[in-house]
Amino acid sequence: MAEFLQASDNRKILHVDIDAFYAQVEMRDHPQLRHVPLGIGRDPDKHHGHGVIATANYVARKAGVHSAMGSIEAKRVCPNLVFVAPDFDKYRQISSQIHAIFHEFTETIEPVALDEAYLDVTENKMAAPTLAAQLRHRIWQETHLTCSVGVSYNKVLAKLGSEHHKPNGVTVIPHELAQDFMLQLPIQDFRGVGKKTLLKFEKLGVKNGRDLYAMSLDDLRVHFGSFGDVLYWQARATHFSPVKDRSVRQSVGKESTFELAIHDRQSVEAAFKALAEKVVANMQKRKLLGRTLTVKIRDDEFRTQTKGLTLAGTFDLDPAFMTRQAMLIFDEIYPEDFSVRLLGLTFSNIIEQKYEAVSLFEQF
Repeated sequence: MAEFLQASDNRKILHVDIDAFYAQVEMRDHPQLRHVPLGIGRDPDKHHGHGVIATANYVARKAGVHSAMGSIEAKRVCPNLVFVAPDFDKYRQISSQIHAIFHEFTETIEPVALDEAYLDVTENKMAAPTLAAQLRHRIWQETHLTCSVGVSYNKVLAKLGSEHHKPNGVTVIPHELAQDFMLQLPIQDFRGVGKKTLLKFEKLGVKNGRDLYAMSLDDLRVHFGSFGDVLYWQARATHFSPVKDRSVRQSVGKESTFELAIHDRQSVEAAFKALAEKVVANMQKRKLLGRTLTVKIRDDEFRTQTKGLTLAGTFDLDPAFMTRQAMLIFDEIYPEDFSVRLLGLTFSNIIEQKYEAVSLFEQF
């Protein structure tokens, strides 16, 4: 039965994981942090010994620092650890930007966290590895953040793939290699295996997927209850759960990155106009309206500024009006000289359009 299910599962699933997300954002925005051990969390020396590590960069991880570790313990294992307090508003904004990129590839998206999601790209005619490569390029192009992507025909294998080659890697697990991959997988790497389950496996002498595969379904149920069924099918490279589209569009936006910095307002206005037309078309297609318009600007020193305008009602979906508002914000931020590498326009505070707009001056 497992062989039949495996052969008939023709889905194309991606699991995308932004590498050390919070830490990578801070290293991007503060280049002096790129080569030092960095922990995102409160410095225990400044907060009476309190604090937990939200995430750490790979330099700190090599020293033994990991997420959910107490800040005091993190400093003990890595005395030169640099602490940066988390900025969740910034991380959520960047996450929304990344999820907007996901929507360019598919509408079937299951967010797991700010930095992680499953994408079902079965309906996309391109090969899944090609889509993974394009997705990574788009994320880098728009955010200058790297990600790891797992590619396979079910969620478990895609997740294992993204973990297999980190950071900044792609792992493809096709049908013909999936079973061998699972047989060689250490038992602690199976999904759902925690400390207590691992102790049970140690007592049973189960060290890897091959040992797990040799156990009968009845034996697994005796030792692990209903989780035994999950383990049985995992060992056979089979997983039934679909990508559950739980994504709710919190924002709709578009950005343009310029290979050469622009220095004149005419070019800025033209860029905003092109962005506004694309955003409006997207909003109209999805029958959405927004109350907040946010302008994003990045200069040639990679400094990013954002500023939004919120109305009591919703914005008219008018590219010319959006362009004027964007230029007002831009002129406020850059009243004199500037050198811009990226511009963005985003609608947030999204609501569904429940009616069709009708001009009062329309001729009948």
